[in-house]
Amino acid sequence: MTEKQRYDKVFMETFNLDEKDLNDTLIYDQVSGWDSVGHMSMMAALETEFDIMMETEDIIDFSSYKKGLEILEKYGVHAGCPLPTA
Repeated sequence: MTEKQRYDKVFMETFNLDEKDLNDTLIYDQVSGWDSVGHMSMMAALETEFDIMMETEDIIDFSSYKKGLEILEKYGVHAGCPLPTA
């Protein structure tokens, strides 16, 4: 499984999403369950999945699917790739 697939899996499992829902418009507080509790659950899942420990600033800045890809690069997780445009 690629790092991108692992990243997507965390989003899909945490927020009960389908793969088709994962795109640049997926942002905090506009996804059912992505509230403060859901956010921390996802952060814990990502840290476990990639064996990393994110800094508090990065956890706060993790405000969208796209931003998450950028933040994870800082920790050596290269899940980012061009997303298809509609």
